[in-house]
Amino acid sequence: MARTSTFLFWFLCLGVALVSWRFIPLGVEAAMGFVAYHAIERPLAFFAHVGLAPVALALMPFQFSAQLRSRRPVLHRWIGRAYGLAILAAGTGGLVMALGTDAGVVAAVGFALLAVIWIGVTARGITLAMAGRIGEHRVWMIRSAALTFAAVTLRLWLPALQSVMPFEQAYTLVAWLCWVPNLLVAEWAILGRRVAVA
Repeated sequence: MARTSTFLFWFLCLGVALVSWRFIPLGVEAAMGFVAYHAIERPLAFFAHVGLAPVALALMPFQFSAQLRSRRPVLHRWIGRAYGLAILAAGTGGLVMALGTDAGVVAAVGFALLAVIWIGVTARGITLAMAGRIGEHRVWMIRSAALTFAAVTLRLWLPALQSVMPFEQAYTLVAWLCWVPNLLVAEWAILGRRVAVA
């Protein structure tokens, strides 16, 4: 069961990261038409988000590898730095996009909060690592990972919601459903001592 869960985690993270870059061969309009207007109105924010959020998602599973942490601690730290920088750029881009979205206030607030909390939680985790407070660092990076995984849960929730409601309503709901349950599960796991935090 543990191996299956680990495989699924890696598969979803790497698979969604690769699919997210489909705009490179296909073009933005064909690959993600419903947000293509951001590429015209705020291109720097758009490409920072769609280009670097998948980097964070693809790097995340490596940071949970106990073998990598123990055998290659320097590599773990360098991957962590790349992960943090990707989130800083992608989160900032996501915030700008959220503030300029035409999906409505509820969706805008949901995505904006995700961006701000994602950056803040990750920054806290990295700061703790730099201070040598490794147990606390791991707790905060679990929270960061839960928010990074929103890229996956968004893609799972959206088609399910679209099967029972119009896209506009589904998109508004997914702005919250893609990350709030993830964060709640992370908190439950931390508080229940179901993850290694020391």
